[in-house]
Amino acid sequence: MKTEKEITIYDIASKIGIAPSTVSRALNNNPTISAATRKKITELAEKLGYQHNPFARNLRMQKTHTIGVILHELNSQFITSVLAGIEKVATESKYNLIIGHSGENAKIEVVNANNFFHKRVDGIIASLSFDTDDLNHFKQFQNKNIPVVFFDRVFEKSDAAKVIINNYQAGYDATAHLIAQGCKRIAHITSSLKRNVYSERKNGYKKALEDHKIKYDEKLVIIDGFKEEDAIRSAKRILAMKHLPDGIFITNDFCAAVVIQNLKDAGIRVPQDIAVVGFNNDSIGKVISPKLTTINYPGFEMGQVVARTLVNHLKGIWDMNLTNTVIIKSELIVRESSLKKGKD
Repeated sequence: MKTEKEITIYDIASKIGIAPSTVSRALNNNPTISAATRKKITELAEKLGYQHNPFARNLRMQKTHTIGVILHELNSQFITSVLAGIEKVATESKYNLIIGHSGENAKIEVVNANNFFHKRVDGIIASLSFDTDDLNHFKQFQNKNIPVVFFDRVFEKSDAAKVIINNYQAGYDATAHLIAQGCKRIAHITSSLKRNVYSERKNGYKKALEDHKIKYDEKLVIIDGFKEEDAIRSAKRILAMKHLPDGIFITNDFCAAVVIQNLKDAGIRVPQDIAVVGFNNDSIGKVISPKLTTINYPGFEMGQVVARTLVNHLKGIWDMNLTNTVIIKSELIVRESSLKKGKD
């Protein structure tokens, strides 16, 4: 594939009809250049895909051996384990990492992408925020043949390279397990359905109900965040239901742990009254009582696969565009929180 010509300050200067030195000062926010001129220059620079160059001119065509990683959160055992996997492969391959944290905010995600673009990273690894609506901010990398690999939260219908699990099957397996334990009124606590991970898990939940002749009830689906205050709110919504569910499939282990504690505080027995299945296989599930049944989401392995996919592409070992979707295996781990059968 032919790479686009590198845009320079001379190209910008020529199009506007001013001196290159003026362009340089404007792009560096020099106050000697009027605000109107700075605006005109920066807008044209963005339109043309100009990259600020922090390196010497004789390094212009060399690689930076740097990978940008855009994460939707940092306070997550799953994300931490993914990052550990990425770091292991990157270190072994002599690549440095720059981490950008969107904090579940699409606008910050765009800022991170633009920042990495101007830092001239060799490639991007990204997991999308809750409210990201499109991939337009990643097109600048595509235009420069800078590879981008998405993981976990992706746009499944896009042609971009991605590493995911089968969220639909995981949602199905979690729900089918609760049904096998005798549950017939199963609630589902999840988050933004804009994201593939939650929409697909919900679809799996619905299909499992359908296959077992259990009517889907939208009132049993709670969509909220996964922070402690969100989980408490979700638990209160469960407890306020006229007819309590006898099972809950929750798409986050920390949220599940908080919900279980709130149910127990209200006198509800888990799993005898309400069986619970979580998601991610975070360490919290092994220390709460009862121990949490969950879906194992192998973050470290996912991080390694994501990084190796990108690094091998950068080294010319493999063209990641030939297989643009890699699916990592996940599995149900059964513990006490869902085992209703045999309980008093």
